[in-house]
Amino acid sequence: MGFATRLFRIPRPQTFLYLMSLRTGTELITLSLLLNKISGFYGLLALLTGFHVSPLQLSMYIYSLIALLITVLLASHIRTQSPFHCLALACFYILDSVINAAYTTAFAVTWFLVVSQHHSDANGNKAPGAGGSTIDDTSGFTSPQYNVSHVDVAVAPDQGIPPGGEAITVGQPGFSTTASGPSLGHGVLQPESISSIFTICALWAVRVYFVLVMMSYARLVLRQHLLTVSKSNTSLHTGSKSSSMAENPFAPHMPEGRGWKGKLGRIMVGLGQSYWLGSEEGDEMWMNQAQSLRRREDGTSPVPGVVERERRRRSGTGPPPPMPPLQAGQYLRVQDATDGR
Repeated sequence: MGFATRLFRIPRPQTFLYLMSLRTGTELITLSLLLNKISGFYGLLALLTGFHVSPLQLSMYIYSLIALLITVLLASHIRTQSPFHCLALACFYILDSVINAAYTTAFAVTWFLVVSQHHSDANGNKAPGAGGSTIDDTSGFTSPQYNVSHVDVAVAPDQGIPPGGEAITVGQPGFSTTASGPSLGHGVLQPESISSIFTICALWAVRVYFVLVMMSYARLVLRQHLLTVSKSNTSLHTGSKSSSMAENPFAPHMPEGRGWKGKLGRIMVGLGQSYWLGSEEGDEMWMNQAQSLRRREDGTSPVPGVVERERRRRSGTGPPPPMPPLQAGQYLRVQDATDGR
């Protein structure tokens, strides 16, 4: 594999945080996804109390409920290592990440516009952006009654109450150099916005790593399934049209390739065929280690004969190939030569 190929290929982690197996990491990531999607249920409950939500928020809550049901249906197949369900869970996690990125971008842009409105001279106007009115109502600092930069408190004697005093507040108009109207660039440049951007970027870096773990586990399950169903094959690429690609487990002649699941599986594999089925140096060694770990966890033994034949084939210590069968004429010639002696 060339340097450029290694540089631009998708990373394929073999452990989760270098501490746990991919299956354990996938279970933890799926659990975090379930906890995240439950928020959609509580968001819809807020509607019963009369709380106003924007159409963008309502669509996010409805999607969270749908995603919660899909995740519950697929999460139970992580331990059983079903190739279709594990691949579907990985693809759904990728799709959910893209949708969440869109929602995060929309809400972030709206928030920066509201912050810009707070620091500009456009207070009192309607908050811009999708869902801006809801953020404006709940932020707690936008659209103040008086726009002042600081307050001076002066104490004057009061004739009616000799021992006390009277406090007088005088608001000084703010001479700000802010923009006259809300804008995205102005909101991003505010001091409190920089920390928000760093937090969002850090959380999305973790999310990208979670995506890689989910994809790597689904890839491992696909290859383990190929070695399991093809007991007569000793290589992942036996039966494939290309020597650099593993056989598609959802091919029409394969057990997982029947019905609508097979069609959907072929579509999912086709979206990233080079990743799911492409060969890589060290794949078979990794697969053998994963299979050994799985047999120890499940208490099963390997198929007799297949592993031993593969070991002898690789080491070159197998029995010599049998002699080709002799034809009738050849046997007679050998007998005649023996009689002549």
